[in-house]
Amino acid sequence: MKRHLKSLREYIDALAEIGEVQPIDKEVNWNLEIGAIARRCYETGAPAPLFNTIKGIEKGFRVLAAPGGVSHQPGLYLSRIALSLGLPPQSTGREIVEALVEARGRDFIPPQLVQTGACKENILIGDQVDLLRLPTPLLHGGDGGRYLNTYGIIIAQTPDKKWTNWSIARTMLLDKNRMAGIIAPNQHIGMVRQTWLDIGKPMPFALALGVEPLIPFVGGMPLPDYVSEVDYVGAYFSEAIEVVQCETVDLQVPATAEIVLEGAISATETAPEGPMGEYAGYLWAGQSSPKPVYHVTAMTYRNDPILPIAVAGEPVEENHTAWGVPNAAEIVYTLRAAGYPVAMAWSPFESANHWYVIAIERNWRLLIPNTSSAELCQRLGEALFQTKAGMGTPKYIVVNDDIDITNTKEVVWAFATRNYPGSKGEVTFNDEATNPLVAFLQQSEKMSMHTTKVIYNCLPPDEWGDRLPQRSSFKGAYPQELQDDVLQNWQAYGFAR
Repeated sequence: MKRHLKSLREYIDALAEIGEVQPIDKEVNWNLEIGAIARRCYETGAPAPLFNTIKGIEKGFRVLAAPGGVSHQPGLYLSRIALSLGLPPQSTGREIVEALVEARGRDFIPPQLVQTGACKENILIGDQVDLLRLPTPLLHGGDGGRYLNTYGIIIAQTPDKKWTNWSIARTMLLDKNRMAGIIAPNQHIGMVRQTWLDIGKPMPFALALGVEPLIPFVGGMPLPDYVSEVDYVGAYFSEAIEVVQCETVDLQVPATAEIVLEGAISATETAPEGPMGEYAGYLWAGQSSPKPVYHVTAMTYRNDPILPIAVAGEPVEENHTAWGVPNAAEIVYTLRAAGYPVAMAWSPFESANHWYVIAIERNWRLLIPNTSSAELCQRLGEALFQTKAGMGTPKYIVVNDDIDITNTKEVVWAFATRNYPGSKGEVTFNDEATNPLVAFLQQSEKMSMHTTKVIYNCLPPDEWGDRLPQRSSFKGAYPQELQDDVLQNWQAYGFAR
């Protein structure tokens, strides 16, 4: 039975139960200090910092950083991800991915509209709106501005109301009632916006900041076109998510959101946005570029609201967890639906979403007879790159499921010892759709959003057949009885546990 945490505050309480949140009452500065503390927390696995007092910001407005980071506590490395998904904090990567995959096969449950919710405790409309009251941080030295949205959900809907999209896209503060941000045309929010551009109208939007913890993970999940993320959340927990009606636009938002901004994205107006340190781990120096302007017509919020932030950069942060993990689940679901015996998929966090590893059932040769390992890799790429799940990442590694692909050490070992350089070990796909923020792309590829992708064949050589060599490791080369005995006597040998 999953534990459905229905608000950001319930999630913070759950983090506190296991020592994964650190309240900070000392005054901190939104100008880089919050970002620096958060980055240090990401890089050391420290608890998620909750900033309660922010210089120049009225008392009560707070910031939570690293809500989806990883932990240095033994056995709790993935605890923030697991709790977000309603799973025990000790859950493994495979258990987390399988929970997401299992829900994809269920009937989706639309949200339930309720009369009001906590997000309506304070309502500001029109000239009352002042985004400068919010504790928006300057995240990195070199950023082009303060980023209000790095972990909130942008809600948009096509004019015919047949498709509602909940997704995350970075949004930079401009002034008291305007923001600007990336709206990539090959992402769902860009596709929805195009339907408004086609009729010459601005696109209504709502930005829900501080939602229940599963929602950002689903906002980063590459579900198919015309599938609504909020309906999947309902399926995952087997109950409808409660939403409330917006004040000034015809959209619905999570009832327990900490902060909700409403308005319209201009069809014509742009403003300079960026640069920003991004998920690949780099901040490219340079000029801002014109991005669509968000005009805010209403701001509602809870008493003492909490703004969640993700400070993008070198792994591990939320781009690598809240995007990487659900993307892995969608890869598994997509390839299994296409008939391939996929055991697991995972993006090693250290790869900054530039690799995915796909583990194939070790008896795949019996399940797909008369198929070479290179042919299997070719087919996997053909199936994957037709879908949104295969768009954002350029490199894939295919291994047998004797490898624990959530353990980067094992992935490196498998790649080093099982990949044959050249045509036997690499299947190349040219001119495939890509995320333009992939670090190594040439400028022309960023503009066209197309690049070369590769699948590295790390399956055992075909001449091995079904005979895999024994792994010369503690688990692979010794009887189970002896392993148990060694573990039981570990401290008696003089080692720390």
